[in-house]
Parts: sequence; structure tokens; C-alpha cells
Amino acid sequence: MTQRVQQLVIHGLTTEGQRFRPSDWAERLAGVMSQFRPAGSVGGHLTYSPYVVPVVLEGVRCVVVDHRLRDLEPLAWKFVCGFAEDNKLQTSEQEIETPPRP
Repeated sequence: MTQRVQQLVIHGLTTEGQRFRPSDWAERLAGVMSQFRPAGSVGGHLTYSPYVVPVVLEGVRCVVVDHRLRDLEPLAWKFVCGFAEDNKLQTSEQEIETPPRP
């Protein structure tokens, strides 16, 4: 059974349409957020959180932030939203279907 998940997409484009720098900003942001994971999640090495994932969409570096992060850790949600706002980055919302988490 799948579930619908709302996601915030932070695009690597400013509101003026300029590419955001440095070029590895998405990986850096996702790396900072790597500690925020679902309950019971384990890993012996550095991996991205399933809630904050760097991706390339239509040739633009982006970070996809799962709305469930807001309930898991409200300050982490505030941090990523503040990052986008402070750097004047474009954002959008999307909804996807995913398998339920155990």
C-alpha cells in the first residue's frame, strides 16, 4: 500500500533566475541534515537522510525536503526553509506516492 507524501523542492535558482553557488550547495545542505532519520533507521556510514535529498531536476541542482521532517524535527524544517529564504532560492511543492515506512 502506498502513501502520498508532500515535498518541498528547493531549486538551485535564485528568484532572479541566477544559478546558486557554490555548485555543491545541495550536497552540503543534505549532508548537514543527514542525522534526521525515521525512527529505527540505522546506518554505519554517512548517507543522506531520506527526508532531505539532493537531486538534479531538469538540469538544475535541487534539494527535495519531505514534509514529514517538520513533524520529526521542527527546527530542522525551519533551518532548511530559512536557508531557501535567506538565499532567495526558488521553491515549489510536489506530492508523490511512496511505500509506507516501517
